[in-house]
Amino acid sequence: PERPYGAVRNAWDPARISGGSSAGSAVAVALGIVDAALGTDTAGSGRVPAALNGVVGVKPTKGLVPITGVVPACYSLDCVTVFARDLALGRLVAELMSGPDAADPLSRDPRADVVLPPRPRVAVPTGEHLGEMAPGWREAFTAATASLRATGVEIVEVDIAPLLDAARMLYGGAFVAERYAAVGAHIESHRDRIGSDLDPTVAAIILAGAAPSAAQWASDTATLARLGAAGRALLAGCDALLTPTTTCHPTLDEVAADPIGVNSRLGRFTNFANLLDLASLAVPAGFVDGLPFGVMFTGPAFSDRALADLARRLLTPSIDFFVAGAHLSGQPLNKELVQAGGSMVRPERTAAVYRLRALATTPPKPGLVRVPQGGASIEGEVWRLPAAGFGTFVAAVPAPMVIGTVELSGGEAVPGFLAEPWALEGADDITSFGGWRGYLAHTGQRGQ
Repeated sequence: PERPYGAVRNAWDPARISGGSSAGSAVAVALGIVDAALGTDTAGSGRVPAALNGVVGVKPTKGLVPITGVVPACYSLDCVTVFARDLALGRLVAELMSGPDAADPLSRDPRADVVLPPRPRVAVPTGEHLGEMAPGWREAFTAATASLRATGVEIVEVDIAPLLDAARMLYGGAFVAERYAAVGAHIESHRDRIGSDLDPTVAAIILAGAAPSAAQWASDTATLARLGAAGRALLAGCDALLTPTTTCHPTLDEVAADPIGVNSRLGRFTNFANLLDLASLAVPAGFVDGLPFGVMFTGPAFSDRALADLARRLLTPSIDFFVAGAHLSGQPLNKELVQAGGSMVRPERTAAVYRLRALATTPPKPGLVRVPQGGASIEGEVWRLPAAGFGTFVAAVPAPMVIGTVELSGGEAVPGFLAEPWALEGADDITSFGGWRGYLAHTGQRGQ
């Protein structure tokens, strides 16, 4: 079909698609033409273009952002979305637009925020339910999952078959009748323009919406309710579902050859969200073969801010750090870790290759030193700091402390405090106490 300026091409590779009906907004953001842009999302066009162009795609809970003035595709499912290069900006734009509007009867007030627990639990699809993906994408998703787990999130594999079954109903069931109700009459009156002004694939989908009966709509509504209940049961106890945003990045020619088949595959993880009244957030997660790869957090209605909190964990690099002395919980310098944005992950011990010395510092500190023989396992804690906070923290570390690599009891190696060799000379060996707290207890000190 003829278009005034041709198809919107991908920001990274002009031979590939830009992702969907709102892709122009995503490309404008990806190219730096604008900082943020609006789109719409019924099946995924506020999220798939975000993934394929390497930007953030915010799909709020249905009704949080009124659809006043939007030409409907499926009125009961449509959402206004935000594309942005930065998660904070994308969320800010969505928040500014949120709130009921008398002109949109389906708009609604946000409810109380969903608060994440100290250790969030996030579901991921089983390998089987990830399905067929582009080369390298499964590995990229595994890497993103590992990065999220490293921030302290518990990851559990879940059977998402009911959600995938619901996704197929968006185009394969009676709900396509909403598309006909929205613009079917217009297309019926302009059939002579299909193939020129009207895309033939889109026109065919919309015109097919005249076929479903009221009985089929009622049956599909009941089926969708059962699938939604089954999906909620499988995800019970989880704060969100993490999936790839989409499954592949086809070329323009591939879509032209099989538009319905390709778009069906692209919507594998997006098509069920609005049908089941879920919030969703797509964020970049690296590159595969030089092209953007993205993942998506999906959660219950009104979990929008919680999803953003999870996404921030993934987008903000963090570093695990071992402490064994005055920075332990309850000790005088622990506040420095807290001020750097740190949080305690777990008590931990070193591998049995270290000795501990009492240094002559103010406040008192121990010096950890690795030895070739005669070492012991020393008690301590692993703290997790955002990368920026870690840099600020390390820059302020005074002599004789240095940051080195500490081997933990399980074989993992992380940054941690060591001491310069000159400070160890003449320092009492306190290894036999098992750690700094054991030494303080023995000497009657509190470390304050």
